[in-house]
Amino acid sequence: MKPISWAGILLIALGVVLLVAQSISYNKKKNVLDIGGVHVTTTQRQSIEIPPVVGGLIVLGGIVLVVAGSRQRT
Repeated sequence: MKPISWAGILLIALGVVLLVAQSISYNKKKNVLDIGGVHVTTTQRQSIEIPPVVGGLIVLGGIVLVVAGSRQRT
């Protein structure tokens, strides 16, 4: 397989994951109090919402790359 086809397969896989997950969550630590030897921190869970359209466009782009890679001359 050509590298462009591999890139297309990778984009298709990423797009499917984004369609299923629809958000990316992560934890953020924040210092609340820092006096002398006393350190108080809090952990906040935050998420980034990803619209399904983005995942669909990534899948479509991957399909285009796979088709272009299969039609490309060797």
